[in-house]
Amino acid sequence: MLDELERAKRQFDVPESQVISTLSFFARRKIENAKSLIRLHETLLFLRAYPQGASVLSQVEKTLRTLARVVPKLRDKDLDLSPLDNPEVSGIAGTRVTSNFSYVIVCWLVAKYPKQLSIDWDWFEEEDRFGATMPRFMPLLEEEAMVEAHVPYRDWLRAARRRENEVAWLIGQFESMNVSENVKSELYDSLKLHLTWRFGFRSSRTGMKLPVSKVFFHNQPLIQRRDISLSVELLSPPIPIEEVSRALGAKILDIARETSAVRYRELHGFTYGDSRRVLKASLGRGTEAFVIGVPPEHRLPLRAYHAALIFKNGVPVAYFEGLSLFERMESGFNLYYTFRDGETAWLYARILRLMRQLLGVTVFSIEPYQIGHENEEGIESGAFWFYRKLGFRPVRPELMKLTLSEEQKIAARRDYRTSARTLRRLAAGHLLFELEGSGSYACDLPLPLGEGRGEGAKRREQKERGGGLPLSLIPHPSPLPKGEGVSEWDDFAVRNLGLAVQRRMAKDFSGEAPKIRDASVKFVKRALGLRTDRWREAELNGLENLALVLAMIPGVERWSADKKESAAQIIRAKANSNEARYLRLMQRHTKLRAGIIALGS
Repeated sequence: MLDELERAKRQFDVPESQVISTLSFFARRKIENAKSLIRLHETLLFLRAYPQGASVLSQVEKTLRTLARVVPKLRDKDLDLSPLDNPEVSGIAGTRVTSNFSYVIVCWLVAKYPKQLSIDWDWFEEEDRFGATMPRFMPLLEEEAMVEAHVPYRDWLRAARRRENEVAWLIGQFESMNVSENVKSELYDSLKLHLTWRFGFRSSRTGMKLPVSKVFFHNQPLIQRRDISLSVELLSPPIPIEEVSRALGAKILDIARETSAVRYRELHGFTYGDSRRVLKASLGRGTEAFVIGVPPEHRLPLRAYHAALIFKNGVPVAYFEGLSLFERMESGFNLYYTFRDGETAWLYARILRLMRQLLGVTVFSIEPYQIGHENEEGIESGAFWFYRKLGFRPVRPELMKLTLSEEQKIAARRDYRTSARTLRRLAAGHLLFELEGSGSYACDLPLPLGEGRGEGAKRREQKERGGGLPLSLIPHPSPLPKGEGVSEWDDFAVRNLGLAVQRRMAKDFSGEAPKIRDASVKFVKRALGLRTDRWREAELNGLENLALVLAMIPGVERWSADKKESAAQIIRAKANSNEARYLRLMQRHTKLRAGIIALGS
């Protein structure tokens, strides 16, 4: 029956009554082992995201609710439940996760679910770090910690916390420290404590769902990769976008953290996301993406950062991470294992369309890990060919040559399959996709991510556009070459910028970071004619970071007054309420763009 149900989720000529009958069977039947539970659970979640009709969806929900009682029964029988811990399928109702969560996530868990947390002492190994840190909170602990080999730290903690949950008490002590959040995080994270989270039904993948006003039912075959043209999709009509309330933004971040934590994952944009500025994009076919930025104190020094959690009929099915500089975005797309048979290519294309619309990015880079470098899952899934068939190309000439050779073999022999060994070779370098005419526009919607739309903002934006010229028509000096050739971005890597700064620091500043930072800021302030006495702290931090790179671009001091003013706006925009404006300004600054590409290539 499981085989029948798994087949039914991909078949659209099967009568609803037959699918409902199969689902009803599992609602009544006892699940005998963990592997059967996993197969049933993942199929039900797929049908929840891709339902074939209202009756099917209703029966799916009923069956999922019955699964909350299965795990305790299997545990009572002393059966092997270890398959349920696999990150691809973890998070089923009735299970738990044990992980070395970051300080920020632990604080969030304590605030939301204090009674569901405990320390897993079986994983405790950092006795030295515990002994060095905990005397701040436990008087006289150093009497043992400084000289004894096996201190019963759990006894000390039990005595100190009274009846309070041990995790909640511990976090309370860290939060009471009169030090920065970064120091608190560093101290806590150094303990490497593994916490067990016994999550409830609503936080489990079984019960996790966002309410939707209208369900999209699938009564036709799903969209396949061969049906998608990424170039066409990127030029499709604008996607409807709206800002959400702070309450909904906070709820989305909660779900993002939950869906990550139950899979033993964390994502920078979810851990540090800004709930005050979350955008909802309606991608179509029951799919919504919630785009999340991070506040200035958690931004990257150079690239703009954006994350997105993607829902299909209210079910979290994927997440996205974009790291952008000028019109180039390093894109990370992660589809949850359960939904690998869904409309993956269409969904990915829609997300890139959204990013282009919001941020003006038109060049998309895929890092080697995403396609299988030191990532066997990427090799097994054939991730390289997923991106290649969408139009991405290797930037390294030898890998492009190997790709063309493999494509010839595939064309000549229908049964030919690229070997895992060859896929590992192909995964050794980045992939790139460039929209035809890339760089000739910034974006087609003048919507900063959550930026205020007051008259001052409108006048500033009007000035930045060059006296009212639509942002989509702002010209770039020259379109980038396309096709299978080379482009200005082929050899670029942000890491090269960082390494160049390190070499300069070693050569000219005796390897001392404060010296190179101070000298770079002074040079850039003088070269651009900056007066920073009224700048905010976040803007000064942005200057300190960007100055390290600006100081290495030849001829900065000879830029025109307009270019210098634009560079100053870019520096300050890095600390703006969002980073969309930062990118749009960068995309217009031809001198800065050329200098950074040269330095990073």
